[in-house]
Amino acid sequence: METKDRLKKVMIEELNLEGMRPEDIQDDAPIFREGLGLDSLDAVEIVMLLKKHFGIELKSMEESKPAFQSVNALAAFIDARRNA
Repeated sequence: METKDRLKKVMIEELNLEGMRPEDIQDDAPIFREGLGLDSLDAVEIVMLLKKHFGIELKSMEESKPAFQSVNALAAFIDARRNA
């Protein structure tokens, strides 16, 4: 399964995005505010799901902030960290 597809599935499950399917989440839509409508509490949960499901631990939110712009950006971040 491609990283972004797995990420969408995990986000739906872990963030309780009821009624959403992976195909409902646009790859380039913003994760926060007008996109998926997630907030800062959801950001904390995303950090935890990155560790739980992808084995990625963030050292600082500032360093990884650009990765939280969209599903594509976050999937690319995951792939880059796993291949480092």
